[in-house]
Amino acid sequence: MKMLKTSLALAISTTLLFGCGDETTNNYYPQEPTVPSSTEAKIAVFNLSFDRYTYEDLVAEMKLTKPEQDALVEGWENDTLSEEVKATALKVIQIRNVAAIIQTERPEVIMMAEFNNDGTAENNDALIGFRLNYLSVSQNSNSFDQDGTQLDPIVFQYFANFATNTGLLNEFGFDLDNDGNPGQLPGDAWGFGTYHGQYAFALMSMYEIDHDNIRTFQKFKWSDMPSATMPTITNCNDSWNPIPDGMECGDDWYTAEEWAEVRLSSKNHVDAPILIPQEDGTSETIHLLMSHPTPPIFDTGKNKVQNADEVNFWVDYIDGQSYMYDDKGVTGGLSTDAQFVVMGDLNADPLKGDGDLTAINALMDHDKVNRLATFGPLAPASLGGPECLALGECKEANWDTPYPGQVTSTSGLRLDHVVPSENLTISDSGIYWPATFEDGRLLMNDERVGNYGNGKDISSDHRMVWIKAEINN
Repeated sequence: MKMLKTSLALAISTTLLFGCGDETTNNYYPQEPTVPSSTEAKIAVFNLSFDRYTYEDLVAEMKLTKPEQDALVEGWENDTLSEEVKATALKVIQIRNVAAIIQTERPEVIMMAEFNNDGTAENNDALIGFRLNYLSVSQNSNSFDQDGTQLDPIVFQYFANFATNTGLLNEFGFDLDNDGNPGQLPGDAWGFGTYHGQYAFALMSMYEIDHDNIRTFQKFKWSDMPSATMPTITNCNDSWNPIPDGMECGDDWYTAEEWAEVRLSSKNHVDAPILIPQEDGTSETIHLLMSHPTPPIFDTGKNKVQNADEVNFWVDYIDGQSYMYDDKGVTGGLSTDAQFVVMGDLNADPLKGDGDLTAINALMDHDKVNRLATFGPLAPASLGGPECLALGECKEANWDTPYPGQVTSTSGLRLDHVVPSENLTISDSGIYWPATFEDGRLLMNDERVGNYGNGKDISSDHRMVWIKAEINN
């Protein structure tokens, strides 16, 4: 990365006659934000797969201006880059493709999962760079190298970054992963991560975010959830995830001291209200209930229980239960008449997969949820998902899913969700997953790029999921 910012930057400056200049006057960037509709809002979730080895890597990529990006892409196409710089060029291609997807679907509100930060969410450099150097620059509708039509830039006037438990080493010296080496990343962090801020999430919006009333539940203790029980070793014969030395099938995963302190959220649980202006001068509030639970795999059973309880937290929250406390000490869940959208890569499919299906079904079939948009005719769907399964590009084990049009990732599972409240009228929904005969296919599958020509090499192994909600006061 240092090489990119020195020798490559020098090469760019000497070969391009137009400079980077003042970003506020550069004609690549629009001057006015988009004015969203006051009668409906398109709300999306997208796991961007912007995971990087360090947060600084992501910041450096996001700070690259369009001329610098163009030079990298051209160098990659001509095979004139060193291996180190080529790796950065491939990341630029990925970011451009993700930006093109967002510009194509044009949500007014988007939760972005796997958008790394500094852990505390105090540094917004990566978010600002993404908004300025990628989203505010016209991308291409079908690929990074001008194979389609030019898309209109998109401007999100408001954004919010959130602290995360991932990579935050527990302060007690606990051996949370039971590997015999306490106090080590990634397994002894409150949430799995090789550094604080990995796998974080953020929000961008064309509507005002009510920052004063955002609630976060990063520090909420798992054992303080009334329905929670100590996870035990239940995955007992898995060669990929062996039982730790000195433990046996059925053992408690945590010690009593650990269970009293361990946090529920693998990243964070956030209630972020957005304000939708109305023609009469008032505003309508929608609570965005955002999280990214741990996947229910990769261990001997703890993750399955935690994933379910991370989802169950929202079930209890929309029920208005009183036990939860936020990071400011305020207790209780949502008010009875609140409008909300539960959203995120929840790592839970209601019909398939290795997770506890009861939790995700309790959410998606809840009386306070608009079930037309979860299991009904307005459930988000695509044409690309069924093709992915039929062509063998998605995970073979899930080829028999009952609703192939609703899968949201190359796992062949429906993991990413935008679940609206019953008092929101949903007029449309979708999953951005172009089939082979649709424009945008190269944003998902491009054999020229990376090792596999799909997934994170191209854009993401997840798809953007969205709903359109009518806002009535």
